Amino acid sequence: MDFDFTDEQRMLKDSVERLVKDEYGFEQRAKYLAEPDGFSRAQWARYAGMGLLGLSFDEEYGGSNCGPVETMVVMEALGRGLAVEPYLSTVVLGGGFVRLGGNAAQRAAILPQIAQGELLMAFAHSEAQSRYDLADVATTARRDGDGWVIDGAKRIVLHGGSADLLVVSARVSGGRRERDGVGLFVVRGDAAGVTRLAYPTQDRLRAADIELSGVRVPDSDVLGVAGAALPLIETVVAHAIAAVSAEAVGAMAAAHEETVEYLKVRKQFGVPIGSFQALQHRAVDMLVMVEQARSMALFATMMSEEPDAEQRDRSMSAAKVQIGRSGRFVGQQGVQLHGGIGMTEECKIGHYLRRLSVIDIQFGSTEHHLTQLANAGGLIDAAA
Repeated sequence: MDFDFTDEQRMLKDSVERLVKDEYGFEQRAKYLAEPDGFSRAQWARYAGMGLLGLSFDEEYGGSNCGPVETMVVMEALGRGLAVEPYLSTVVLGGGFVRLGGNAAQRAAILPQIAQGELLMAFAHSEAQSRYDLADVATTARRDGDGWVIDGAKRIVLHGGSADLLVVSARVSGGRRERDGVGLFVVRGDAAGVTRLAYPTQDRLRAADIELSGVRVPDSDVLGVAGAALPLIETVVAHAIAAVSAEAVGAMAAAHEETVEYLKVRKQFGVPIGSFQALQHRAVDMLVMVEQARSMALFATMMSEEPDAEQRDRSMSAAKVQIGRSGRFVGQQGVQLHGGIGMTEECKIGHYLRRLSVIDIQFGSTEHHLTQLANAGGLIDAAA
């Protein structure tokens, strides 16, 4: 099996890494975070100009018809820079639902706007009681004439406060945890009956709690077949897990490099602390964990389009477990090796730890995915 990038993929990697290096200095990132939406609209326009926002879309919709490897390349580079733009929520999640589940009219109306940087999306799915169970949907959608009326509440919607369109999951039939009966609806963020409370998350990104009260949605804004959307949700979430795994690898690699450089310049007893063998061993252990995570992120990327859903989901869980373990170790070791300064807002290493900690719980924590693997008779021992 050939793991080398093609010439086009190497060019993409170089261009995105150059963008992050030139436009994503630590002080510049702080300025982006201070903007009203918590990210830079100008930077988002640069992504569009480089063709990053339509990578996975068909050419007829302004895209490049690329696959998960290209998404992995972009997400790893964004992870290195601790990018704050809504690439995951708009391109991977929102765009993914429309690309894979939308009809021709929906794809033609939405995907070109995403590719041009003119439209932001968010996936409104998590609820207060649902934890990580994708089938646990209490929000309801009831028939009313030639459309639907949605009532419910969504929690921790990534970039939900700035999204122009929301992909909302709602139950059209069945009990709360039943696999059948879940629908997906495209809802305007400013639609009547939608109330959004935006706030910063632990990693300084933005999320929102969203209340939906009597929100009317026409049939034309239903994604796929109403009541049969759970397989589509699971597919797109698998793509998102592969994407955040790549982002985590980029963050870990950068955190390791930051730590090694700090060990070279921080002096104690008249010598760089990196000359102490015990600290060298810890830096090496960090690198080992980075490379283990890199292998599993690549595995997740390869398996994200696996047609066997059970095999795909087991693979995503295995990757998520290693990403969580590696991210926690690398982030914590990086902060510890920096000493007290590692806990300050002015030191970048602490921000890597924050982002890696949030990635650990996105789309299921390490413990959740260990349980999934154990229940499936999966790849690793749940007691590990």
